[in-house]
This record gives sequence, C-alpha cells and structure tokens, in this order.
Amino acid sequence: MPPGQLASPVTSGGLITVTSRAVDPATAVGELAEALAGAELSGALLFCSNTYPREALQRELAAQLPDVQLFGCTSAGELTDLGYDTRSVVLIGFPANLFSIASLRFDDLDRFDPQSAQAAIRQLVAQERVERSTEGRTNQVALFLVDGLSHREELLTMTAQHALGDIQLIGGSSGDGLSFRNTAILHEGRFHADAAVIVLLTTPKPLHVFCANFYKPGPAKMVITEADPESRVVQEINAAPAAEEYRRLAGSPSAELDAHFFAAHPPIVRTGGQFHVRSIQSANEDGSLTFYCAIDTGVVLSIGEPVDRIGAMESLFADIESRVGEIDHVIGFDCVLNRLDAEDRQMARTVSQMYIEKRVFGFNTYGEQFMAAHMNQTFTGLAIGK
Repeated sequence: MPPGQLASPVTSGGLITVTSRAVDPATAVGELAEALAGAELSGALLFCSNTYPREALQRELAAQLPDVQLFGCTSAGELTDLGYDTRSVVLIGFPANLFSIASLRFDDLDRFDPQSAQAAIRQLVAQERVERSTEGRTNQVALFLVDGLSHREELLTMTAQHALGDIQLIGGSSGDGLSFRNTAILHEGRFHADAAVIVLLTTPKPLHVFCANFYKPGPAKMVITEADPESRVVQEINAAPAAEEYRRLAGSPSAELDAHFFAAHPPIVRTGGQFHVRSIQSANEDGSLTFYCAIDTGVVLSIGEPVDRIGAMESLFADIESRVGEIDHVIGFDCVLNRLDAEDRQMARTVSQMYIEKRVFGFNTYGEQFMAAHMNQTFTGLAIGK
C-alpha cells in the first residue's frame, strides 16, 4: 500500500481499527477521522511512529477528533492491517455499546509513590465496578502504557497489579524507533514524557491476556559481577568487561554489538521456575552494557537460542481461540527485538501474515508488561473474542 493511502477501517461487530500512512499529521488524522465518521466510541488506543512531529499531531487530534478519548504512545514500529508496519499511525476504537473505559495517569516517574498510586488505582477500580454493575459488563482488564525510557517499569507494574487485585494487567513500553531519545505517552489530548497510564477496560466480551517468548536458554552462562541497578548498566560479566565477555559467550568475539546482535542472542534468566529474557539495549563506549530490564550483581543468565517461532505462534493462537472463541481482535505488544530477529531470520513476512489473519493490532515496544512483571523480547497481548 503506497505511503499516505488510507487503510479501510476493519470492523467485525466489535473493535474498529484504522491505519494511516500519510506523512503529514493533518492528513493522517483527517483520514482517521473520516474512517470513524458516525462511530460512537467510549475511547480509542492510538500508536504512532516517532517520525510524526508530536506537537502537530496532538494539535490535529484535538481539532479533528475532539470527542474521542485517546490513549496511546509513540512506537518502535506499528502492528496494522499489513502486520509489521512503520511510519504509520494506527487507531483501535472501542464502541461505546460494548466497552466502558476509565483511565489514570502517573507523571514524574522518578518521584513515583507506590502507596498513593495504589490508593488511586483502587479508587478507580471501585468506581468503575459500581458504575458498571448494572450494565452486564463483567469482564475487565487493565491496559498499561509506560514511558520506555523511564527505567521505572518494574516498580510501576508490580505496584499497579497489586492494587488491581484480580484484574489482569497487560501493556507495553513506548518507543521511538531505535533512537532511545524521546518516547512519550498520549493521554488527555497531549503527549507526556516520563509518564504512564492505566486504562481500565470493561466489556461483556470474552477477554484473555497472554505472554509468549520464542527462545530457550543455551549452554553459555554468565554471572553479573558488577552492575548499577539504577541505570540498568552492567560493567562486568564473569569478572570480565561486560561487552567483551557477552560477545565471547555468544560465539562471536569480533561481531558488532548492535540491536540485531542483541535480538539474536538474548540473555535469559530463570525466575519462579520460568525463563524470561533480559534484553540488552545498547553497548557503551566504556565496554559496559545497558539493559532494557532490571539487572543487578549476582544475577545468573544464559544466552538464549531460538525455538520454532512459527510453530509456537500457531500453538499460541490455537490456545487463544480455545479460550475466547473466534477472535474479534488482538491488541498486541510485540518487542522491537522480536521484529528485528524475525527480519534477520527472514520470517517477518510469515509473522505479518499471521498477525493479519488473527487481527493483531498494536505496536513494537521497548518492553512488555504482563500482570506483575516487566519483560523483554516477548509477544504479549490482549485477545478479545467476538
């Protein structure tokens, strides 16, 4: 589809999804508004490429979609009607007759206070339950979007899930391509840096949250022997310079350490009987490594090896359909490193086709949130049944 050509809105008696690839913000938002004409929405998610000027984009959203309650963020790539997409803006609309929405934003995450945050979240949940108790909308989930450069995802995710109780949390960290300079959360008509937002979704439709990764631990082991947890920087692995030792253990002592290398050789940690990826964000000039996730001295990691991703995804979607029936849509939070690895392994077209068939819309993240955990290099999401 040529840049700027509007994707027709996708409807299935449930969510409404529409994508624009217009370069100009006014044109892009105009195409979204035209596709939504006449639709009554309780709110909508919006994920956009970092190539859009944010001041211009938020101005056009306010002018052309003044009555739509928008939640979203900047991305490291978009999941649209074409599967993996880029330089686009995608909107996921929730019809008012099927969904109720309430939200809460946290700013200045360096000063995040867990106690007051939990009180605010519990109040939001209690208010929604009272208001929706007579409407027959008994299924709830919390969508969570957080600044991908905040380094606060672990604390926020644990705090939020604890306050939510039996309401499951699912979400992703905002991105900006692979620039790592300026990510933002969209809420109440503006883009906010250093912020997070919880969107409480209530519906009679069946809901199912999931989290999958496509790697297994290999034989190579590394112990973090020097690290700064606050900045997520590792200086030493196995008492050797971190970048040098990681490269050696990955079997490529002379390789360039970039996002493609990190995607192909993800560090994996075992916690609670399960394996989770702790992805590397960047290699630094001093030989240290910066991670996307929390990291500390004493953590033992393995170098991950890929499993059959396509087979694993087929099994995942089969399990989803066994739980919700025919899929209306899947709101997907897919790590940008998954995308890079799919491209490098020449699987991106197959993955995209599967996303198209299963109506997956969302964005490529700098990290994923699943209940109380912040993770990397997963495909995480919310499946909504018809």
